[in-house]
Amino acid sequence: MPLIVLGVYLAMVAMLTLMQRSLTYFPTRTSRIRPADARLPAGQVHDIQFLSHDGLTLRGWHILPAGQTADTAEEADQQLAAGGPVALYFQGNGGDRTYRGEELQILAGAGCHVFLFDYRGYGDNPGRPSETALVKDALSAWEYSTIERGIEPERMVLYGESLGCAVAIQLAAHLSESGTPPGGMILRSAFSSLADVAAYHYPWVPVRWLLIDRYESAEHIRGVTCPILQIHGRRDSIVPLQFAERLYQAAPASSESGRAKRFVELPQAGHNDVVFVHPREIREAVGSFLQAVSGDSTTGG
Repeated sequence: MPLIVLGVYLAMVAMLTLMQRSLTYFPTRTSRIRPADARLPAGQVHDIQFLSHDGLTLRGWHILPAGQTADTAEEADQQLAAGGPVALYFQGNGGDRTYRGEELQILAGAGCHVFLFDYRGYGDNPGRPSETALVKDALSAWEYSTIERGIEPERMVLYGESLGCAVAIQLAAHLSESGTPPGGMILRSAFSSLADVAAYHYPWVPVRWLLIDRYESAEHIRGVTCPILQIHGRRDSIVPLQFAERLYQAAPASSESGRAKRFVELPQAGHNDVVFVHPREIREAVGSFLQAVSGDSTTGG
C-alpha cells in the first residue's frame, strides 16, 4: 500500500510539473480585438503595436486621459506629446486587455495616458507566455514607448496588476540599474515570489524545486530606484497579504529622489475586486501618486 500511495503522489507531482505553465497563465484567445471592445468613449482608445525581441507583433491600446478623444492616431499622438504621465500597464495572468476597463478608467480619470499591451499568447497576440519572454517583451514595450514614441522616462509609470507586478518589477530593476528608471511604479495585488504563492496553495508539492517561472519579485525590487506605491486587499485569498508585506519590506525605503514608498491596505477587498470594493481609496491613492510623479518630472526631483 505505501508503494501505491507513493506512486500516485509521484504521478500527481509529475502531472503538475508538466502542466505548470497552464496553471500559471490563463489567456483568452480571439482573432481580433478592437478599440470599441474597451467599452470606453469613441476616440479615447487607439490601436498600437510593437515588435517583440524575437519578431512577434504584439498588439495593444493607447488610452487617452478621461475627457480627451482623437479621431486619428496622429491626433492621439499629438495629445500624448503635450505632456502628462503615461502608464505602461502590465496585466494579470488571466483574460486579455478587454477585461481591464475599470482600472483603465481609474488611470485615465487621473489624467494619465495608458499603454496597455496583451502578453504573447493573450487576446489577438501570437506566441506562448513564459517569464523570460514576458520580461523581454516588457523591455520591448518600454523601448517602443520611450524611443519610438519619444516619451521621456520620467513621465513613464509602470502599473502592475497581480502577475503583471512581477513583470513590472523586473523591468524597473533593469531600468534602474541602467540609469534610466521610470517616474514611478504602482503595484496592485503583488507577491514576493510565485514560489511563495504556489507553496502556500500546494503545500504537498515541492514547488520550490520544480517551478520554472519563479518571478522572484522580492529579490528584484531591492534594485528599484523609482517611487513605489503598493496596493493590496486584506481579504486576498489568491495572494495572501503576508506575501505583499514581504515584498514591501524588501523594497527600498525611499526612491533615489527621496520619495518614501507607500503601502495602501484595503480592508474589505480580495484579489480581483479591489476596484469595485474600494474605488474611492484606489482613485485617491493612484491620483495622488501620479500627481506627485508628475511634479517630480517637471521639477527634476
